[in-house]
Parts: sequence; structure tokens; C-alpha cells
Amino acid sequence: MSYIIFAIPVFFLLITLELIFDRLKRTEYYRFNDAITNLSCGLGQQVIGVFLKTFILFGYIFLYENFRIYDVPSNIWTWIALFIGVDFFYYWFHRLAHEISFLWGTHVVHHQSEEYNLTVALRQSWVQAAFSWVFYLPLALIGFDPLIFVSINSLQTLYQFWIHTKAIDKLPAPLEYVFNTPSHHRVHHAVNPQYIDKNHGGTLIIFDRMFGTFAPETDPVVYGITSQAKSWNPLWLNLDYWVWLFSEVNKASKWSDKVKMLIKEPGWRPEELGGPLTPGEVSVASFRKYDTTIPMGLNYYVLLQYIIVTVGATLFLTINSQFDLLIKSVIAFMVIISLINLGGIFESKRWVLYLEVLRLVVLTAMLPLLMPQWVLGALASALMVFSLVWFLQYRNQFSVSYSGTAA
Repeated sequence: MSYIIFAIPVFFLLITLELIFDRLKRTEYYRFNDAITNLSCGLGQQVIGVFLKTFILFGYIFLYENFRIYDVPSNIWTWIALFIGVDFFYYWFHRLAHEISFLWGTHVVHHQSEEYNLTVALRQSWVQAAFSWVFYLPLALIGFDPLIFVSINSLQTLYQFWIHTKAIDKLPAPLEYVFNTPSHHRVHHAVNPQYIDKNHGGTLIIFDRMFGTFAPETDPVVYGITSQAKSWNPLWLNLDYWVWLFSEVNKASKWSDKVKMLIKEPGWRPEELGGPLTPGEVSVASFRKYDTTIPMGLNYYVLLQYIIVTVGATLFLTINSQFDLLIKSVIAFMVIISLINLGGIFESKRWVLYLEVLRLVVLTAMLPLLMPQWVLGALASALMVFSLVWFLQYRNQFSVSYSGTAA
């Protein structure tokens, strides 16, 4: 996990470079509301991961310490073998997360963006890790050391950051044949029918070639999911599919059909509910992306608040071991509420007027208690008061319930 935390500055540097490229070339790879939502999902995943990682690692360590078959030595061959093993089991989790309905609910967030840029790499489900760790347990039984596993797993995750871009075309053929590349991964994020459920590899693409799930990039890609989420709220984006799935399951009259709706492919339904949902044809020209508009001043306000939340959350991720569970929970709760509010501002939701004011008032009082020096606490409180005055300038934007305009 520490690798990912310390890579955050590099992530933002590369995102900035891609954004400059986007502006210079006028490629329109980025939309502000989409990019902030991507980053909010990623930041929320890291904060929630503080509470999940101990539980997740416990299972691996328990099997390794009590039931491992071998004592695998630590050498270069071990790292190579574990690298291939991690990628193999990642492939199967990733593939099944697309082919089994309830597992799709743990992964769908990563595919909801209708753009394709480096911020999409950070758009992660808040609960995926609670399910994916089970797939790696055979490595513990074989006898691969947990510390080496965590290192390899983190490096595999870091590798996948750079392949979320349209700025890089196809690489030389030998690299395209062995490794997962931007071209291969663009296919994976497509809703074009010929591309759906293809190219599940992490670092390598060879398992897709071996197991029949590989597709080359040929036609222009349409990004997103077949049923648009139509929201910028990271909490709702993590819940949307589950709410729909269980509402559909509840409609089925047979228990066998209820179970099938959970374990068959996403969108499967019995005949009594109209049968399986099938994706229609899409094209870059005809596809309408979800979008909303707010005053430019509010966009700048969101940017300032996101920077503040990111700095605070990164500090929390770095030193959270110094806090007890109560303090950790309070800080994590405030981060999540902040991210939810940013999504609500993009959608001009009525409730965000009250919740954002409450958030800023609470932070004004709370931040001095968390700061090591009173001067820093006073500056933090002053920044929250400034934010409150700025936000209230746009209170009429939230005077009615409004969900944005499609574009």
C-alpha cells in the first residue's frame, strides 16, 4: 500500500502532463466534472482501504503461516514466478468480475467514466479489494512470502496506471503481444459490443490470448458502461449497480432465478422479467455522454476543495497508524462526506447546500484540534471560513432540486 501512497505525486504529475498535452492538441480527453469524480472515487478507495487492509492481509498471512506447502526461497526467480502468479490470478478475478453479476458490482465503478485518461486509472470501487483478495490465496498455500506478495501486487497495480491513456498509440508488435498496453486496455473499457468483456490482463496480455478473451483495437472506442450511471456522486456510483441488482432480484418469483441473477452474467434476467438485457450498437458519433453544467466560480470552488481534501487525505494515509480507531473513523468520514458534496455540487443537488455548509462549519472547529501548531490550526480554520463565504455566493444555484443537463 505504501508504494501506491508515495506514487500519488507521480500520478498527479503525469496527469498534469497529459492535461497539458490535451489542451495543446485540443483532443478533449478531459472533462472537469468527470476527472474530479474519477479522482474522488480513487481517494475514497484509499481511505476506506485503511480499514480493509488488515482484514484482507490477515487471510493471506494466516494461510501462509499455518498451511503453506513449501518454504519458497526469496530470490530473483521467486519474484519472477510470483509476478506471473499474481498476474494470472488477477486475470481470473478481473475476468469473473465481468462475467458474474455480483462480482461486477465490485468493479463496475472503474468502468463508469465515459472518458479515457489517466484519472480513470484512479477511479476504483470502494469494496473491490474485499472480494479480490480471495483469488490470491493459492499463492499463500504454495508458500510465497506475504511481504513479497504485497510488493508484487502493488507494483502490478502501479503498472496499470499508465495504460489508461489515449495519448499513446500502439507500441511495437513484440510488446503488444506480451504486455497489456494502452491499446489493449482501451478495448477493455469499451461498450462497443465486439469489445465487451475482452482484455482482462493486468501487466500481461498473454492470458487473454491463451484463454480466448483477447481482442485487438480496430474500430473507434466508445467508453463507459451499457447503462449510464448519470451521477458525479462517488457514494452513489458505488451503490448504483447494487441497488438496481437487488431490486431486480426482488422481482423474481423463483429462488433459482434470484440466485442465477447473482451468479450469471450482468444483465441476466428470467423471461418473466423480460429476459437478459443485451447491449445495442453504439458509435462515437451517436453516443451521448452524461454531463452537467455549473457556474465557473463553483468549478474553481470544487477544485480548491478537492486540493484541500487530497492534501489532508494523503497526510492521513501516511500517518494513520498514529491515530486510534475513533480518530481514524472521524477523519475518514469527513473525507468521504467532502467527496460526496463535490459530486452534489456538480449536480446542483438541493441537499448539498445544507450539507456543505455543515461540513465547512465542522471543519472550522475540528481542524485546529488536529493541527500540531496553533498557527497552522488558525490558518486552516480561516481557509474554511473563506470557503464558506465563497460557497454561499452561489446558494441560489441549489434553491431547487436539479440533476443537471445532458450533453
